[in-house]
Amino acid sequence: MTSTVVNGGISFWYADDGLPAAREPLPGDATADVVIVGGGYTGLWTAYYLKKAAPFLRITVLEQKFCGYGASGRNGGWLYNGIAGRDRYAKLYGRDAAVRLQKAMNDTVAEVVRVAAEEGIDADIVRGGVLEVARTPAQLARLRAFHEQELSYGEKDRELYGARETAERIRVADAVGSAWTPHGARVHPVKLVKGLAAAVEALGVTVHESTPVTEIRPGHAVTPYGTVRASYVLRCTEGFTASLKGQRRTWLPMNSSMVATEPLSEEQWAAIGWAGRETLGDMAHAYMYAQRTADGRIALGGRGVPYRFGSRTDNDGRTQRETVEALRGILVDFFPALAGVRIAHAWSGVLGVPRDWCASVTLDRATGLGWAGGYVGSGVATANLAGRTLCDLVQQDSGQAGATELTGLPWVGHRVRKWEPEPLRWLGVHGMYATYRSADRRERVSHSMAPSRLARLADRVAGRH
Repeated sequence: MTSTVVNGGISFWYADDGLPAAREPLPGDATADVVIVGGGYTGLWTAYYLKKAAPFLRITVLEQKFCGYGASGRNGGWLYNGIAGRDRYAKLYGRDAAVRLQKAMNDTVAEVVRVAAEEGIDADIVRGGVLEVARTPAQLARLRAFHEQELSYGEKDRELYGARETAERIRVADAVGSAWTPHGARVHPVKLVKGLAAAVEALGVTVHESTPVTEIRPGHAVTPYGTVRASYVLRCTEGFTASLKGQRRTWLPMNSSMVATEPLSEEQWAAIGWAGRETLGDMAHAYMYAQRTADGRIALGGRGVPYRFGSRTDNDGRTQRETVEALRGILVDFFPALAGVRIAHAWSGVLGVPRDWCASVTLDRATGLGWAGGYVGSGVATANLAGRTLCDLVQQDSGQAGATELTGLPWVGHRVRKWEPEPLRWLGVHGMYATYRSADRRERVSHSMAPSRLARLADRVAGRH
């Protein structure tokens, strides 16, 4: 069933919408007020809000391939309110600080939708919320605990469903319950990043593509074609950060893989349900994520080969055959009625994972160096909040504005130790995900409400708790 799969080619989203027209590389040495390294969501949102706030700023974006080449053009299209590290921030800075962070993320979903409408970006957005299902007793226990935890962080408009109510929304095999939040939307990732790049250029931001940055230092972004000098140099490279000089162990480039089916028939959709177009996830330790696309496919993802030795990244999204088969297995396990459906496209990409699994945003006022990322797979919305926060930090540092609610959020200025050197890094990550998969298998056969001890062990090893 995989012989006719389009494998790689960046992602299905580019196969669907087409590659962007190329922008010129950096022609030589240049100067700017702000130089942004990375033309994904984080870099483009930062440029957008800075130029809106201070139109006189000379802003240059440097992108090694083309805007949206990385995770911004390969993700699952989950625009939702999750943020990596919230519970740790609650422990470090107090519950109230974490509640403010969560509220900011709730508001961010609406902000992205607002800007897309204002800028005329048609990204197939449907605000169906996020539905996360439980399929075993242990998953149901985690689901209920997760639901209560989200309520405790101020999200009062979420709902908890039993098996019957879940089936009324979507018929997932063996589903025993689910939780739904309205703070989520389905998006077409590439249409969003293309539209955002166009909006940024229309504001007067200079964007250079095919311009890899090899080194970042105070006041300088160094490329093979010349150096851009600027008062502020902002690193927005997420999963590709390890390729920069001195950043090999800063954020681990975690691999995530996806497949997209052929368009389903009306009869197949009738068998499944999913009329609300919610983004769909589960409560497994090695979790899946999916959406119903605008053209009637299912795009579904999960961890394949989680990490490549030496923090290497993939070649244009090509995915191993066994990973494609595993994702197809998840699809059919969730929806047995789709056993005969063809997988049309498979691809992979990397996301940035800090050692403590906490997303962060920082501006070093002594050097003018800033960065944001470490989203651990929750970057579609978080990148927008990061961009607005970097904008406010630059404005504050340059004396153009004062402190804001965003600059006071607990993820601002957070720093963490580097990842272990190889081969410890490779062994640890692969061992962690093997343990998570074993934990899921045990929970499926045990029928116990108690979570697997293996998962708790993997969490401790990973540094997630």
